Amino acid sequence: MITGEMKSKVDRLWTTFWNNGISNPLSVIEQISYLLFIKRLDDLELTKERKAQRLNRPVSDPIFSVEQQCCRWSSFKNLTDSEEMLHVVRDQAFPFIKNLGQATLESAYARHMKDAVFLIASPALLASVVGQIEQIPMEDRDTKGDLYEYMLSKLTTAGTNGQFRTPRHIIKMMVELMAPGPREIICDPACGTAGFLVAAEYLRDRTDSDGNLILNAPGNREHFNSEMFHGFDFDATMLRAV
Repeated sequence: MITGEMKSKVDRLWTTFWNNGISNPLSVIEQISYLLFIKRLDDLELTKERKAQRLNRPVSDPIFSVEQQCCRWSSFKNLTDSEEMLHVVRDQAFPFIKNLGQATLESAYARHMKDAVFLIASPALLASVVGQIEQIPMEDRDTKGDLYEYMLSKLTTAGTNGQFRTPRHIIKMMVELMAPGPREIICDPACGTAGFLVAAEYLRDRTDSDGNLILNAPGNREHFNSEMFHGFDFDATMLRAV
């Protein structure tokens, strides 16, 4: 659960949007989600680059091409000109994530991102938001889930479309009672921000009777990474937030 300093940082970030005219809670969550996604992609790329450097090999399956390096969080966060930062994020980084992987019109990602709009029009607002997000530690997977849950709790419209937040301990109990196996398929037909699916990732750390990671068994990791998790929701805003 988010408490103390972390909670204050999120509240301050929320207030920054509110004071700059973006007062719809769903819109605030969407805009923060887009920026967090851009930051996450850069974090993944940095991890790949460090691994490649250790092994003295080229980066495997880079997320960003040479021409797209300006779209990386680690690049534009250091721009001192807020006008230039807005230009990069609005006109290059956001279109990059909207069309990530050259998604076809039939893909679920393209379908849910089709109507996505970047609402931050003020250079000063963007610079402030980027600076504040940079101060929020996001290394822990649980922190990301707690962050979304806390933002979801701020929705004054929560419940209108069924977006009720399930407390973390209830999610954990239900997942442990279901005890999904490593070769099963897990589906949440009303996933919201995917709290149940994230909790089911506990399989990542499960071991067998010999102390070996279950995911290391033949075929298990491939199934975990590509076929195991499925989530649906009729609210495109919630899906984009995931």
